[in-house]
Amino acid sequence: MTKPLFDSFDEVSAKQWKQKIQFDLKGADYNEALIFKSLEGIDIKPFYNHEDLFEINNPVSHPSNWRNSIKIEVKEAEKGNRKAIKAIQKGAESIFFVVQKEEVNPKDLLQNITAETPLFIKTEFLSTSYINILNDIAKTKKLDIYLFTDIINRLASTGNWFKNLMEDHQALEEITKYPSLKGTLSIDISLYQNAGATMTQQLAYALAHANEYLNHFENKNKNPFKETKITFKVAVGGNYFFEIAKLRALRMLWSALASEYNVIEECFIMAFPSHRNKTILDYNVNMLRTTTECMSAILGGADTIYNIPYDDIYNLENDFGIRISLNQLLILKNESYFDLVENPASGSYYIEALTHQLAEHALTLFKNIEQGGGFLNQLKSGNIQRKIKESAQKEQELFDKEKIILTGSNKYQNTKEVIPEFQKTVFLEKKPRKTLLEPVITRRLSELLEKNL
Repeated sequence: MTKPLFDSFDEVSAKQWKQKIQFDLKGADYNEALIFKSLEGIDIKPFYNHEDLFEINNPVSHPSNWRNSIKIEVKEAEKGNRKAIKAIQKGAESIFFVVQKEEVNPKDLLQNITAETPLFIKTEFLSTSYINILNDIAKTKKLDIYLFTDIINRLASTGNWFKNLMEDHQALEEITKYPSLKGTLSIDISLYQNAGATMTQQLAYALAHANEYLNHFENKNKNPFKETKITFKVAVGGNYFFEIAKLRALRMLWSALASEYNVIEECFIMAFPSHRNKTILDYNVNMLRTTTECMSAILGGADTIYNIPYDDIYNLENDFGIRISLNQLLILKNESYFDLVENPASGSYYIEALTHQLAEHALTLFKNIEQGGGFLNQLKSGNIQRKIKESAQKEQELFDKEKIILTGSNKYQNTKEVIPEFQKTVFLEKKPRKTLLEPVITRRLSELLEKNL
């Protein structure tokens, strides 16, 4: 009888591997030469084996499939509807509408869209009457409509509530009562990633952010967390394996927090590529960046993924950019078969270890935030903003020193580069206005470099 292949090899312990490596280093310090210090405070070893999993129990739930989506910014209902119908015909499995004005008629916007296409809707305003219309449409047409309502994100990103703390929370309570909407609450943590927060901070802020809503609804007659999954909207950066681990850690952390409140422990994750590492210089490279970031989102277990066009930084929505961004996701699913294996990262020594460490670091930071009075108090005091600025500055310094490389931008520049015409505001503009608190400001790594060219 033939022996199994791996029985022919002796088991090698981590200690034996390390001794061999130390011998080959010929006197060089192992920790200095081979241990990578990440911005998350996690030391990355040169190898991982089964011993790294001895004390790790990562009960990560993972969706059995994922849907692609396409984001459409809506100023006029008819135009938004035409874009959606066209996208569905070209392979979009769901649609994410960002409604910018209350004058956009929901009936016209959702015309001819069937129940086969889930819809995600975010409004740039807070209106219970508008949501009531959406609820009626969902009931009549049997549509799956998920709302992205996040009043705390509004405060963090602009420095102001929609109206004020009391009225915003009253509106939120009203919105969560509509029975025909699949989901009404979301936590948008993409703001923190795009502002330069570390992954540890992003995860901790996600928990603390969600905890504010959990506390608010805990003693209410209707608690949306007991009836529907919470949605996290997550930006994915270019650190491939870390981003996979980040999404897996987010599910673990939410499950742990939700169990304390006796609410639904599963969450829904919508992921999309970050703007932070996107460039104007050699902008076609953005296609490569968004592809690997979508791969991280898939392997990390996002439920729905939308891609950003390669020219999203400087160009308005256009057919070519949108088509390419959707095709990237279609290729990953239909040609690269990224939908055939459930939880493909499970059992990877490196990713499992990263997931565990990110979750541990984030949990510690979350507890510190709660001891400091909670997320809103920390935000109002400016502590959250200060911490994000410090992390962003460290990352910026690494970019400036070419320790973080964006090809075509701070390294391997094209000397004959032709800067495209800008249809959007590309560089941060100061607009003095009165705010309740300092907003969290998003900024790309290559902004200063591009601005000085």
